[in-house]
Amino acid sequence: MSARGAIGSRIAPEEGFAPAADVPPCRDILGIPVLAATVREAVRLIDRRCAAGVPMGIAFLNAHGSNLAARDPAFAAALRGMLVLNDGVGVNLAARILAGRGFPENLNGTDFLPAFLAGTARDQRLFLLGGRPGVAERAAASIMVSHPRHRVVGTRHGYFDAADTQAVVEAVRASGATLLLVAMGNPAQELWISRHLVATGAEAAFGVGALFDFLAGEVSRAPALVRRTRLEWVWRLMLEPKWLFRRYVLGNPRFLMRMMRRRLFG
Repeated sequence: MSARGAIGSRIAPEEGFAPAADVPPCRDILGIPVLAATVREAVRLIDRRCAAGVPMGIAFLNAHGSNLAARDPAFAAALRGMLVLNDGVGVNLAARILAGRGFPENLNGTDFLPAFLAGTARDQRLFLLGGRPGVAERAAASIMVSHPRHRVVGTRHGYFDAADTQAVVEAVRASGATLLLVAMGNPAQELWISRHLVATGAEAAFGVGALFDFLAGEVSRAPALVRRTRLEWVWRLMLEPKWLFRRYVLGNPRFLMRMMRRRLFG
């Protein structure tokens, strides 16, 4: 997933920022461990971690993210310190070819985050960080309509300078948020989470990419049939060809070549 215009510092993860040992089986997707679980299992795992007092970042890996991690060691390190969920047909194909088994379900962030809010055992206090001015507020209103048992305690757009980072961290902490949603695009959102989650006081943070745009009605979701076939990227490419051409038309073949190289040569 991705979002435009967000500003984030490219800083290596803090020492000690890593998930606990409570992890179901993972698939190694070109050097990044990705959780192999159903939606229900993933929700329960996150709840257990939060109840245990272990701050955790949650990321979603698709072919584009894998390509970025291959070129950016800091991003790859941040992902290895987070709970990574599978997003899309590319990583599922990689799991089948490289690990001999695909993933139980597609856990893309646009669908998983609403499923998490519906299934979590805890009443969450949410802070939405990222997107263009006004988008987080409209996304927050959508969340409150769909999931009224949770409470949005703060929003902040993603157009801030590095000098403002500490003030943003303090705003999240002062809000008392238990759940932080960061929409800055890859790799900025994952690097921001890995560097600042502990200081925000939140129990968990999701890197949600374009989710705010979808919730706010800025970007249309693909029809249900397209989503079920895991080809939503084709729909998004048709809507935003100039913005997404390099990611999908050039990036998907690059991902496939990396996958086949690993399969043939280890």
